[in-house]
Amino acid sequence: MTSPIIGAALTNAELAIYQSWILEKDRDLELQSFVGGAVLDDDWTPLAEEVKRLLAGYKGRMGIHGPFWGFTIDTPDPLVRAVVQKRLGQGLDVCAAVGGTHMVVHSPFTTWDYNNLDGYTGARDRMLTSVHDVMAPIVKRAETLGVTLVLENIEDINPADRKELCQSFGSTAFQVSIDTGHAQYAHGSTGAPPVDYFVRSAGDMLAHVHLQDADGHADRHWQIGQGNILWPSVFAAIAALSVKPRLILELADKDCIPASMAYLEAQGLGQ
Repeated sequence: MTSPIIGAALTNAELAIYQSWILEKDRDLELQSFVGGAVLDDDWTPLAEEVKRLLAGYKGRMGIHGPFWGFTIDTPDPLVRAVVQKRLGQGLDVCAAVGGTHMVVHSPFTTWDYNNLDGYTGARDRMLTSVHDVMAPIVKRAETLGVTLVLENIEDINPADRKELCQSFGSTAFQVSIDTGHAQYAHGSTGAPPVDYFVRSAGDMLAHVHLQDADGHADRHWQIGQGNILWPSVFAAIAALSVKPRLILELADKDCIPASMAYLEAQGLGQ
């Protein structure tokens, strides 16, 4: 079986460094220069034009990490909801400008939620309603743009919660994302299942994976092989799916991309 092609999450400056590596196999790509509010409120069109120049001839799957700082998508406050929708709408504006086809959105599920949502009558339904109030117009616009919103686990303990939330929209434009390091943190520190269980739970709704290594204590974003994630089990679970999710290295130190790839290639897990 041919091992999957791995891509990376990169800022514009980092994309310039790894341009030839991305283009050689049309690797999955995630742009990470458009996360901050200051960038989105400024004229970001030069950044978008730079992306198009750097990716001339690119035929791979490309998207962005959407804005997330300072808000959650389950806010029940109407005033805050408007701000969240503006930010996510700005992210979709970027996707439209660069031809992106995915945008990462952060999960609203917290450690507190896992222990408390079902202890208060109606709390889970109220959370679901709040997320729909925020996300319904964003999902609808994503559909028109051909963009898939991918919901990334952050503190999630039960991976089924996030899948069920995505399913509740009944749209192919809202799918599941897994961050392997976040899952490993939750496994080691808050009682979540191992990373491969997250993959199996997502099933054919898994559209996107952030690949990073961690130790189960914190969100490390280490190079692959430096933490204690059991990578053969993760890639076996991915290979068993009928879908081919975007596989994206999201490392704190982008200089570690070559070493991460060397590890995956030596294990026969990726290329």
